[in-house]
Amino acid sequence: MNIFETDDNSTPLTEEEKQQLKAKWITTRAELNELETKGIAEAEIWLLKNKKDILNETFIKKLHKKMFGDIWKWAGSFRTSERNIGVTPYEIQPKLRILIDDVRFWIENQTFSQKEIAIRFHHRLVQIHPFPNGNGRISRLMADLLMKQFGQPVLNWGSGSLTEISKLRKEYISALQKADNGDYSLLLKFIEK
Repeated sequence: MNIFETDDNSTPLTEEEKQQLKAKWITTRAELNELETKGIAEAEIWLLKNKKDILNETFIKKLHKKMFGDIWKWAGSFRTSERNIGVTPYEIQPKLRILIDDVRFWIENQTFSQKEIAIRFHHRLVQIHPFPNGNGRISRLMADLLMKQFGQPVLNWGSGSLTEISKLRKEYISALQKADNGDYSLLLKFIEK
């Protein structure tokens, strides 16, 4: 698959964003996925040494940069263009602040179970879609970090890659779409697989 070819559920990059690929030697989507997976693993190692409050914009941007900074020049920066998913670019910061405030409220008031708080956080972060790419991956990692802060095991995101076109990814996308309408049952079921 061509490096910038996407399936129906992937976020396409603008031409300007494509030009900001640092690793110019990459020619296929598989090579890009492999490099991004390596960057995520390195970010997870960084996280082991940096236990901080994760519920703030600065941390989210820094984590995205740690995950994708060796690959994309725009890593850690909010997107400035429209997408097939997500809020308009000027709404990213206010919507993110509202989400963070909501999550803090849910935790403080035990509004939902810890798993549901993490899932709702993940879903809303995906809905906002703050970055040009990597939104699902950072959102899943943020949900897992929240679970760790609760003293709980990380969530089970299935037994395969959610970045590759697969039956598992289709189930995941379907669960996210159902959550778009306020029904988190499929997403909660998905993490129990």
